[in-house]
Amino acid sequence: MKLIFGLGNPGAQYVDTRHNLGFKVVDELAKRCGVSLAGEKFHARLAATELQGERVVLLRPTTFMNRSGDSVVAAGRFYKIGLEDFIVIADDLALPVGRLRMRMKGSAGSHNGLQDVVDRLGTDQWSRLRIGIGAAVGDPAQYVLSRFCRDEMPVVNRAVLYAADAIESWVHRGAEATMSRFNGDPPED
Repeated sequence: MKLIFGLGNPGAQYVDTRHNLGFKVVDELAKRCGVSLAGEKFHARLAATELQGERVVLLRPTTFMNRSGDSVVAAGRFYKIGLEDFIVIADDLALPVGRLRMRMKGSAGSHNGLQDVVDRLGTDQWSRLRIGIGAAVGDPAQYVLSRFCRDEMPVVNRAVLYAADAIESWVHRGAEATMSRFNGDPPED
């Protein structure tokens, strides 16, 4: 079994903000699997399903970004999942809009949601998929809560689909093969 966490902030005011790309990828995976995130447990909306022949749980934490670790720890303990069997999907200010970067370990950088997961787990030795939102224009805290501009939307939409493909690859082929194939910009249509 694998756990797939998409990070974001709950609430209508945060829909389609830069900080909610993790939610968008999990929503795309749920759509592909024909499930809805109707369940609520582990401080998250969730759905258990099958992806690439593997049982997975798709989760969108209902805590705000800075408390994302609560959901990761609660679900991991319940399912007795090792660090190698979960992945966190989040936005990244250090990457150009739409660029993907998967890693099997590493610092949280300036991302408070990832930092909370590191702090709560006591380690950074777990997989994460970051999706670029571009460098902050002005205050980073305000920037991550802003919406993408019209010109960015085609790239963002491709990135969400490409990120969902990357997660399917991670489930089926593992992190190393996925990094080799998916780290970079999504292909143009």
